[in-house]
Amino acid sequence: MSFLLLAILAGSLVYCILTLVAVQQYLRVRPQPLSSFPPISILKPLHGFEEGLERNLRTFFEQDYPCFEILFAVREKEDAAVPVVEKLCAEYPHVKTALIVTGQPPYPNAKVFSLDKMAAAATCDILVMSDSDIRVTPSMLATVAAEFSDPNVAVATCPYRAVPGRSPWSTLEAIGMNTEFWGSALVARLVEGMKFAVGPTIVARRSVLSSIGGFDRLKDYLAEDFVLGNLAAEAGFGVILSSYVIEHHIGAQSLRANAAHRLRWNRSTRRSRPLGYIGQLFINPTPLMLALLLAEPAWWPVAIVTLVLRAASAYAVFHRVLADPLCARRWYLIPVQDLLSFVFWVAGFFGNTILWRGHRYYVLPDGRFQRCS
Repeated sequence: MSFLLLAILAGSLVYCILTLVAVQQYLRVRPQPLSSFPPISILKPLHGFEEGLERNLRTFFEQDYPCFEILFAVREKEDAAVPVVEKLCAEYPHVKTALIVTGQPPYPNAKVFSLDKMAAAATCDILVMSDSDIRVTPSMLATVAAEFSDPNVAVATCPYRAVPGRSPWSTLEAIGMNTEFWGSALVARLVEGMKFAVGPTIVARRSVLSSIGGFDRLKDYLAEDFVLGNLAAEAGFGVILSSYVIEHHIGAQSLRANAAHRLRWNRSTRRSRPLGYIGQLFINPTPLMLALLLAEPAWWPVAIVTLVLRAASAYAVFHRVLADPLCARRWYLIPVQDLLSFVFWVAGFFGNTILWRGHRYYVLPDGRFQRCS
């Protein structure tokens, strides 16, 4: 058993080294200077009021870009987000906007329903699909436009720097996103190329969405972002990880809400990518190291090597890629988050139901989901 743990830990340390290589490779790719300004449609699905909503949305109105429009979608005109949208539209009359009332979604993924309605009303070929909890700088559209000046680029995922609310649980989750999660995404990009996309901000050409079956092809999937990128890559379109890093304000969560969110993420990942989910055993060396020390205390030098490589890989991701101040300040919480992440990874193997927006859903083996009766 000790040698088995050592072998698995060795694989995890190799993964840490791959993370360092993946970071370096990602940083070498930067878009050429922008030579033209293609019009861009920003699609914003909204659902109720949330902390920081006005500030988040305002950053999209303040883009340093000459030709763009913003479309918002709510389920009903009484939605609490509507007054915020109306206020911003009044403040920025030069920005072309539209507010769409979609009604109740007829299928499980309400976000996809909203995106479909907005895309139908949008006038531009390049669509920026961005969640309500995203904050950007004025250069965001110019950066992605430069990337899409390459005709081979069809879909782009914007990496995000998670910003937590005033909750220790959201702080730990943000640390995990800014180290472990994006480390795994960068390694996947290095090893197999970009065959996926990741919300909460994805840029895509309208023509490519049509080629893969449109939003109707995505409507029953929980991880519709992953499926969109996967379908585009399988169809031969270029999928990239953008050089522009957004801010993802995840808000404050109680332990119960955070646990439900983590379980939803893990269970949907297991259903969407079962082999990849098993492979996540290697992305987190900290619990493996502790298990090995419990079995063989005399092998303590392995712990030093593990801590050094884990620290180096985490630093490369959160500092060099994401420029994240949270992990720089709270670096001592990274091992705590590693252990917590491992617990939820194990829990993700059990159960096939999730709790989302107050309703329980069953996740099917192919990643689709349906509401429990």
